[in-house]
Amino acid sequence: MKIHIDLDCFFVSAQRTIDSSLLHKPVAVGGRSDTQIFSHKNREQKVNLTNSGSFVSTFYQEYDQRDDDLKNFTDQDGRIRGILTTASYEARKYGIKTAMSISEALGLCPHLIIKAPNMSLYQELSHKLHLFLQERIPLVEQASIDEFYGDITGWVNDEDVPRFIDSLRHDIKKVLNLPVSIGAAHTRYIAKLATGEAKPFGCKTIYRWDFDAFVNPLHVGKFSGIGKSMMQKLTDAQILTLGELRKRRGTIESWGPYAKELYKKVNGEIDAPINSKTTRKSIGISRTFDPVHERTELRRRVIILSRHLIFAIQKLQVIPTTFSLSIKYEFNQKTHISVTKRKEFSEKEFKDFCLSMFNEADNQKRLHITHLSITSSEFTHICRRELSLLELDDDNRQKELTKQAHKVREKYGLGSLRWGSEI
Repeated sequence: MKIHIDLDCFFVSAQRTIDSSLLHKPVAVGGRSDTQIFSHKNREQKVNLTNSGSFVSTFYQEYDQRDDDLKNFTDQDGRIRGILTTASYEARKYGIKTAMSISEALGLCPHLIIKAPNMSLYQELSHKLHLFLQERIPLVEQASIDEFYGDITGWVNDEDVPRFIDSLRHDIKKVLNLPVSIGAAHTRYIAKLATGEAKPFGCKTIYRWDFDAFVNPLHVGKFSGIGKSMMQKLTDAQILTLGELRKRRGTIESWGPYAKELYKKVNGEIDAPINSKTTRKSIGISRTFDPVHERTELRRRVIILSRHLIFAIQKLQVIPTTFSLSIKYEFNQKTHISVTKRKEFSEKEFKDFCLSMFNEADNQKRLHITHLSITSSEFTHICRRELSLLELDDDNRQKELTKQAHKVREKYGLGSLRWGSEI
């Protein structure tokens, strides 16, 4: 059987491990797009290359862990900015939800306790849980900072699974002081579905003989992998439950390969192995900010983002071959460019390349820009290309400069070396 382990309200639960006064109270963790990265002052960024998930950034700045965390979200005009990344179950009783604005949440619950993110703590606890699970389960896959899969086939008899996962969740609570919910089923997809129904701090095992009774009544939105587009198609087809979806195989499969695969997942026909050695497939950096029109300033911000991204690429020791840059303008306008380039970049070349992508993508020059994103993917480890002797000499020189700059930043911080145009 496969099991799915999900940390309950992880960011809030993590805060409670270091502050017991938060127990049994409405608590939420807030987040705000880190625009300090664009400050002319040296605002040091931390780098996270091990964990991913919702609201988990590769680059982040630690908030001041103050008694009054709202100060971290109050701007110069006294406005409270930011959104909620996690809310405790006590807070959810007031209608508070993830991704709700902090100001709206405080309107629903004036005594809501808002905590600033403590990413170092979250990563530390996630790592400890991963190690804990590896000692007790033969195969463990970390899907995100707060989510794990395990394969206990042949390790635990099927009839003993309920007792095993119940014992496991209590052991995690005892050792790490973190509440988790665990689902078990014959596929990872159904196990994840079971976890959702077991929350909070519960466990649920779905055997093949009670598969229909469990799956059929559930709303289609509860199945992971059904996005907005698919949800709209299902709604238009008057398919509201997973049972109705299972009855409409012909309709679902007529929507293409993705829908065909989705049907098989829901029906428990296909599964994916637990991969204990997952590899990162892409890495990117993005920031949302107040509207900016001045293109010189926006190019400066592209240079800053490119510096951070090339640092992460070097740290991963990979050579990306596909790059994309996205821009969001005011009035909800968007533009995107994607380029495939098989080349091992030096830092200067990468900076110039990102600037050229921005110049090409920026097709609404009269509009203010509110968001920039640069992503690299399709990693390789070998880059073969023909060079003249002059090109080879320059290429080697630039690679050596990039290598030495990376060493300096590793030792003294990402902001220790910056381009003059950033200041």
